[in-house]
Amino acid sequence: MSTCEEAELNTTEVAVSPQGAGGWTDVTALVRDFCTGQGDGLVSVFAPHSTVGLALMHADEGAGDDVIEAVNRLLPRDLDYRHREKAPGHGADHVVPVLISPSVTIPVVDGTLAIGEFQQVILIDLDEQPSTRRLRLSFVLSA
Repeated sequence: MSTCEEAELNTTEVAVSPQGAGGWTDVTALVRDFCTGQGDGLVSVFAPHSTVGLALMHADEGAGDDVIEAVNRLLPRDLDYRHREKAPGHGADHVVPVLISPSVTIPVVDGTLAIGEFQQVILIDLDEQPSTRRLRLSFVLSA
C-alpha cells in the first residue's frame, strides 16, 4: 500500500480572448509562463465553460483550421438541436466538450512544458458569439 504526501498546489485563473468567432486560440504561452520557475510536476489546464475544449496539437500550417473544419463536419450547425439558447446551431457548441475535453494535463520538467516540438495548447471555441474565456491553471509540484 502506498501513501500520498500532501502535494504542493499553485493555481491561478487567466482570461483569454478568442481570436474570432468559431475558431481556435493558442494558449501555450500563457501555460508556459505560468510554469516558468515552478520546478518538476504536472500542470492542469481547465476551461470552466460548457462550449469549449482544449487540445494538445500542432496548430500551425493550417492544422488548427483543419480541426475546426472537422468538428464542424461532425457537428453541423443546421441539425435540429434541442438546445437553441443563443442562436440556431448553438446546440452543436455544447457537444464540443464531449468530443474535445475541456482540460489537458501536461508534465513539466524544471519549469518547462514537456511537450513535443510541434505541440501547442489550443483552446477550441466554436461559439459564433465569442466572449472572454477563463482558464484555470493548476501546477502540482512533484514530491
